[in-house]
Amino acid sequence: MSELTSNGQSEAPGAAARKQPLLVLIGPTAVGKTRMSLDIAKAWNAEIISGDSMQVYRGMDIGTAKIPFEEREGIPHHLIDICEPEEPYSAADFQAGAINAIGQIAERGKLPFIVGGTGLYVESVCYQYQFAEIGSDEAFRQEQEQFAAVNGAEALHRRLAEIDPPAAERLHPNDMRRVIRALEVYHLTGQTFSEQQAGQKKGSPYELCIIGLTMERSELYRRIEQRVDLMIEQGLVDEVKQLLERDLPPQAVAMQGLGYKEIADYLRGNCSLDAAVERLKRDTRRFAKRQLSWFRHMNDIHWIDMGENFHNNLLSIHAIIAGKFQLHIEYTSNQPFEDGGNVQ
Repeated sequence: MSELTSNGQSEAPGAAARKQPLLVLIGPTAVGKTRMSLDIAKAWNAEIISGDSMQVYRGMDIGTAKIPFEEREGIPHHLIDICEPEEPYSAADFQAGAINAIGQIAERGKLPFIVGGTGLYVESVCYQYQFAEIGSDEAFRQEQEQFAAVNGAEALHRRLAEIDPPAAERLHPNDMRRVIRALEVYHLTGQTFSEQQAGQKKGSPYELCIIGLTMERSELYRRIEQRVDLMIEQGLVDEVKQLLERDLPPQAVAMQGLGYKEIADYLRGNCSLDAAVERLKRDTRRFAKRQLSWFRHMNDIHWIDMGENFHNNLLSIHAIIAGKFQLHIEYTSNQPFEDGGNVQ
C-alpha cells in the first residue's frame, strides 16, 4: 500500500519521492464545503488550511460562516483568527502563511488540505504566484475612495470593468480594496491585473488534487438565502455593531466583507433591516456567481455535484483522491479505508 512519508510526500514502495501532495476543496459559498471537508480530513489524516480571505479576522465569526472551534471535530484548522479587523491582509500574506502551514503539516506526517472559496488566494498557493513589487500611489487610492464615496461602489466597479473586464467579473463591487488595487496596478504599470495573472506560470510545486463542489443554481441560491437568515438569527447585527464600535476606518477590509457592509448601512440608519437582508442575499448570490466564474478558469478540477447523495459524493471524492495520490484503498459501505480511516 502507498503511504505518506515523514515529510508528508506520497511514495509508493520502491518509487522515487514525488512532489508534496496538496489536497484542495473549493466551491461557491453555501455549497457545503465545511461539512464535506471535515469528513475528508478525518478520513485522510489531514489538517485544514482555511482558504477564505475573511476568516483570518478575529471577531468576525457569523458573517464569515467560520466553523466554531467545538465543531471542528478535533481537526486542526490554520489561518483562522490570525489578525485584527484593523489590519490589512493580502493574497501575498495568505500565500506566505499557507506555504508555511503546508510545510509544518507535512513535517507532522499529515496531509495539507486547503478549503475555501477565495479563488485568488487558493490559486496563488497552488501555483506559487509571484507577486510583483509594484508599489503604491496613495493619492490615487484616495482619489478612487472619494469617487466611490460620492458615486457608489458600483460606479467604481464600472471603472474597472472598462479597463479589465475579467477582473471586474471576478471581484464584487463591495470588495473596494481589491477593486482599487486592480485599478492602481493598471495606473502604475499600464498592464491590467488579469494580464499579469495570465502571465503567471501554471505549473505547481505540489502534487495537486483539486476537488470542486457545485450544485444546481436554484438550489444554491435557496441555500444562500437560508444561510443569511440563519446568520441574522445567530446575531450578525450585534457582531457588526461591535465592529462599528471599534471605529474601524471605512476602507478597512472587515467593513467591506459580505454581510458587514450591508448590515452596517442598516445600523447607520441608511436602510431598514429587511432591505439590508435582501441586499445581502442578492450580493451573496452575485458573489457565488463570481466564485464559479473564477473557478472555471482554474485547471484540473474534479467537479462533484452536491445535489446528489452526500454519501455517494464522499465515496467519489475518496476515489478521486486515492487515484490522484496513487494510494491503493479498499472501500466498503461503512468504512472507506482499510486502515480504519487514516492514510498510514
